[in-house]
This record gives sequence, structure tokens and C-alpha cells, in this order.
Amino acid sequence: MNTRELVNYLQGLAENNNRAWFVMNKPSYDILRAEFVELVGRVIAATEKFDPAVAGQDAKKTLFRINRDVRFSKDKSPYKTHFSAVIAPGGKKDPGSHYYLHIDQHGKLLVAGGCYLPPPEVLLKIRRRIADEPAVFTRLLKNKALMAYFDGFADEGKLVRPPKGFDADTPHIEYIKQKSFIMWRERPVKGMTTDKLLKEIDTGFKASLPLVKWLRATVEG
Repeated sequence: MNTRELVNYLQGLAENNNRAWFVMNKPSYDILRAEFVELVGRVIAATEKFDPAVAGQDAKKTLFRINRDVRFSKDKSPYKTHFSAVIAPGGKKDPGSHYYLHIDQHGKLLVAGGCYLPPPEVLLKIRRRIADEPAVFTRLLKNKALMAYFDGFADEGKLVRPPKGFDADTPHIEYIKQKSFIMWRERPVKGMTTDKLLKEIDTGFKASLPLVKWLRATVEG
């Protein structure tokens, strides 16, 4: 994976986020996308060794489209400025838990594990399990590998007040207020060889395994 070329391309796209520029530079996009597919294929192969549930995923199908959905956004820029993929047993639409990675125009690799903005019924299952099994959730929060790699849950969209059906004194109420249960970490890709890139992703995905498995069991249970 030529990360320098990818970041340069994404920077150009960020500065010229329009169809004319994209079409003109489509050959570069096609080459970089193919390289990214190959990278993700290797990530899947490594991940299935410690999480067999994701075995057999088609790398091409794990990638998100470069086109943005602008229907409900004030920002009408037509293209995303990162290459991204999600790896989960049920593919991109898996509501339970997933591994995620992207490389953006700022030259950052983001590695994540968990559940991002799950549908209401899944979110309720997660919240109820936290409330019903606080000791289990406490052990998850104390997992050394998980917390050594990540700083904790991303609190994007976190509620100010407890959600309906939960009291303020419910165990772990601050976590129950979350709308997502995902952890991520960013690293600069400058100077990273493909092997170093793969190692960083593998380290992050392995670290997130306890969270991924807890979420998967919660949703399936």
C-alpha cells in the first residue's frame, strides 16, 4: 500500500471535492483503491486467526463507497476524503460489532473496534446488559490489553440525561448514556511500510477483541 500516494490523492480530493476533479483523477483512484482492497484482504486474513467469526469476508465488500450521502447533510461535498473498511461477521450492515479502519487526508490511520450508532433495538440491548450485569461490564473496562491500546469509548452523541427506562443511579449510567460503544485510536502513516501498517491494525483489532466479543454476545443473546 503506497500510503504517501494515497494521502496525496486524498489531500487533492479534499481541496477539489467535485466531480470534474474526481473524473480527471479516476485512474489514480482505481489504482489506490485496488491497493487498499489488497491491504484489507491481508487484514481479514490476520483477523480471522484470532476471531474466526469474520472468516470468509470479501475484501471488496468491506470497503465503503467514496461517494458521500448528502441527502440530509448541509455539507454537499460529493466525496469522502478517506478510504475505509469495516470487518464484521454480517458485513457492513452487521448491527452488533465490528472492526473498522480508515486512512484519511490528514495522513492518519484510524483503527477501531466496537459498535457505532447501532439501531435502537440493538442500543437498548447493550444498555440493558450493562445495567443487568454491571460486574461483567466492569471487568471489560479493566481489560488491560483493551485499555492499554485505546483511551476509552468515543463519546460522540452521548446523552446529557439518562435514556428512557434508566435511573440516574443505575450502575455505569455514564456509559449507558452512550449512543455508540466504540473505541478508536489514530496514528500517522508517514514512514509506515505496508508491514508496519498491517502490524498496527492487527494490534488494534486484537486489543478490541474483548469489546467486540462482549457486544456480539450481547446482541446475539
